[in-house]
Amino acid sequence: MTKETSIKNITVVGTGVIGNGWITRFLANDYTVTAYDPDPNTEEKTRKAVERAWPWMKKMGLAVGAPEDHLFFETDLEKSLKEADFVQENVPEREELKRKVIADIDRYTKEETIIASSTSGILPSSLQADCKNHPERVMVAHPFNPVYLMPLVELVGGDKTDKFYIEKAKMFYDNIMMKPLVIRQEIEGHIADRLMEAIWREALHIVNDGAASTEEVDASIIYGPGLRWALMGPFMTLHMGGGKEGMRHLLEQFGPALKLPWTKLEAPELTEELAEKVITGCEAQTDGVEMERLEDRRDQFLIELQQLLEKYWPGENMSGSYESFN
Repeated sequence: MTKETSIKNITVVGTGVIGNGWITRFLANDYTVTAYDPDPNTEEKTRKAVERAWPWMKKMGLAVGAPEDHLFFETDLEKSLKEADFVQENVPEREELKRKVIADIDRYTKEETIIASSTSGILPSSLQADCKNHPERVMVAHPFNPVYLMPLVELVGGDKTDKFYIEKAKMFYDNIMMKPLVIRQEIEGHIADRLMEAIWREALHIVNDGAASTEEVDASIIYGPGLRWALMGPFMTLHMGGGKEGMRHLLEQFGPALKLPWTKLEAPELTEELAEKVITGCEAQTDGVEMERLEDRRDQFLIELQQLLEKYWPGENMSGSYESFN
């Protein structure tokens, strides 16, 4: 593990599920973290969240030292940012609120401090619009839950973001065992959430039409495309589906099917009846199982799956790197 030497002190603004996930990951990589949240119960909740996640960090081989020695709390935003070299913002997903908080962070931090927002859909150009000092260091750094285990983080710059800070952030996230994906241009929902939302919309239509239950929809992904997507993603999966000629043959054969009305681009109306189907379906899937047990199963699976992925995925430069699988 190699640390970004210019970054030592991190301030995490907002301590919900995502904020606490970031705190855990930063602590596990031996950074000093200051958590800011106006909620007076923040410290107790966050320490419990870190304590619960810490065994998984040890299994990942990340945990260094005792987390409580490097975790501090502050209810005054300005004070929490005084020593910050890096800020990870996680306040609720309301554009007006985020813009105000990020503008305040811009006002209170050192000029070289990176300001990264965990927003899942708000454009970085909008987030940095009210910054008066240094909007060039503001960007989106969108993670996935649980942040302490999921490696992907989407980095998106806005109109005023300097590439220097994107590259510095990329190095930082890479050094904390993440897979930073720099998105070429800002688009609503970034990349992964747009893809997930498309599947989510279709899943709601299928349940709404009575074609399948929530459990059956989940099974169709778990035992079908989900297994392949974990290694190959949608394009590589379909490329291999074309046989020796790959995507060229597949598009010639199945390209016309893209015009068929299999899918519904718009989400169905979330009626009380549909909401009840989804809620009762999910509750039936997990009947009698506490959420903490489900989280433990998920975290153990994610660790083992990432270990398997490291074994079989050839990495960023794929050319000539398949020989080891012969």
